[in-house]
Amino acid sequence: MRFQVPQFIDIEDKIFGPLTLKQFIYLAGGAGAVIIGILTFGTFLGALISSPIAILAVALAFYKVNNRPFIYVLESAFKYFTKDKLYVWRKTEKTEEEKEQPEKDFNPMSVPNLSGEKLRDMNWQLDVKKKEDELLNG
Repeated sequence: MRFQVPQFIDIEDKIFGPLTLKQFIYLAGGAGAVIIGILTFGTFLGALISSPIAILAVALAFYKVNNRPFIYVLESAFKYFTKDKLYVWRKTEKTEEEKEQPEKDFNPMSVPNLSGEKLRDMNWQLDVKKKEDELLNG
């Protein structure tokens, strides 16, 4: 017996033509606010006042930041501005021993110092392992 496995589960269904339910609600709400603004304040002033609402509605419906809907950006910004922020900084005093020791410059590109004998030993160990692997693998 075969079962159908659902595919494309992360894509929302298009309910109103090419729009999803969320997109339709954002655009309908924005259009309603624009109409109310124009009827209340007149054509010019209403369009001027309600244009940011229309832009926000279009951004909520279609604009994505890093492939995530714009509503998540607004939510994160709201949480950032409303929550308390705690900045902690502690200055640590150096002990007498640390003050006396000269600071060493750290160079991440420094090469370890290997003497000739150490290199020969490492080469011999690698040769032995290589021959063991050849004997085992045939």
